[in-house]
Amino acid sequence: MHLYASRNLLAVIASAILAASSARAASNMVPDYEVKLLLNPTAVLGTDNKLTPTVLSTFGMPTTVTKMNVQFLDKSNKEIYNAGWSPRIRKTEGESDFELTYKKRYTVTGGDIDAALTTANNEGFDSSDTNYEAQIEWGYQKQTLSISRKKSASGSGYSGMDLPGQSKSRTFLIDEAPGKFDDWLSNGWGTTALASARIFGPVLAKRSIGTWSSLQIYIEVWPIKDAAGTGIEYIVEASFKTGSRTTASTKQADLIALLTNKGWFLAQDSLKTQLIMDRY
Repeated sequence: MHLYASRNLLAVIASAILAASSARAASNMVPDYEVKLLLNPTAVLGTDNKLTPTVLSTFGMPTTVTKMNVQFLDKSNKEIYNAGWSPRIRKTEGESDFELTYKKRYTVTGGDIDAALTTANNEGFDSSDTNYEAQIEWGYQKQTLSISRKKSASGSGYSGMDLPGQSKSRTFLIDEAPGKFDDWLSNGWGTTALASARIFGPVLAKRSIGTWSSLQIYIEVWPIKDAAGTGIEYIVEASFKTGSRTTASTKQADLIALLTNKGWFLAQDSLKTQLIMDRY
């Protein structure tokens, strides 16, 4: 009887250890935070559509910029985007290769970041998968959880800021497609959609880098086709990154206060990807 009880106890302990380890394995991802706020282009850009000297000096930014050329791939009916995914190709000035990013978005409702992380966990994105990075994109009023997998493709044979055309873009993104993206709705869904995808973009953005409140701050100018499709609308976005949710919250309020005081703040949420998907 004593032996039987001991075995029973061991079985219970083993089950508990197993349950605890699986619970640990399935913990939520730990995100970093990127605060993104819009600036009024008429207030911060000169007639040359570059940041004014006053803006540059406020954030200790040089006159030099880093160029980034960006395009997304999707079917004309936006099947991939409507499933919450965005496959992107980016060329950054000074880098030889193309950066491929497969990003899954989750809406944060009512500021409940942990609920969004739990939803992502339930769909297969947990802390055990170190290939993916979680980030809370923290706007003016809206927050979004983005979970990204980054890959690269050779930029050999391309000059300057050139991006690959439709056929090569499809090939790059299909060849590097991660399993979670590819099998999201069904086996091979992602690569099948990419095989008939077209380019949304490209958009050649310019980034200035400075310092504010002991944080590295970026201001990017994105020339995006306007709603009529006949001209350009300039989207100007200030952003900073932090690993701390508290810092993100307090510094977001501080930056809004500064930008408002300067007359530069645009009280809207930044929706660059959505604009590109809608207008191209």
